[in-house]
Amino acid sequence: MPNDFNQRIIEEFRANAGRVGGPFEGGRLLLLTTTGARTGARRTTPVGYLPDGARKLIIASAGGAPSHPAWYHNLLADPRVTVEDGVFTYQAQAVVLEGEERDRLFARAVKSDPGWADYQARTRRVIPVIALNPVDGGPPAGP
Repeated sequence: MPNDFNQRIIEEFRANAGRVGGPFEGGRLLLLTTTGARTGARRTTPVGYLPDGARKLIIASAGGAPSHPAWYHNLLADPRVTVEDGVFTYQAQAVVLEGEERDRLFARAVKSDPGWADYQARTRRVIPVIALNPVDGGPPAGP
């Protein structure tokens, strides 16, 4: 079960075709559903994203916490995830980006939103960048 804060965001996201208010108003959000690594239970979490062609990029910042978020551990165990973008729900294959590609795309994320750099500065771990590659075509390409 998501925490109360996330649950409210999830409900608002689903009720308003992907739009939410409060601190996330106008932001890019997806709902990411992973399968629990230990429990096998399905878990849904709101995450920010960056478009990158047909794929979406998400960042496992956990607000700069010293450990990765639970959803990240889940997708390492089972990289097949469900993505809700407010209009479409589709399956995706999660791929953790590494090396130059990770660094380049994290820098792009920071340019778009300097908050990502603040999160990285708060932790010693390298914050992962994950590509969500649509399976079976995914949603239609956007602008």
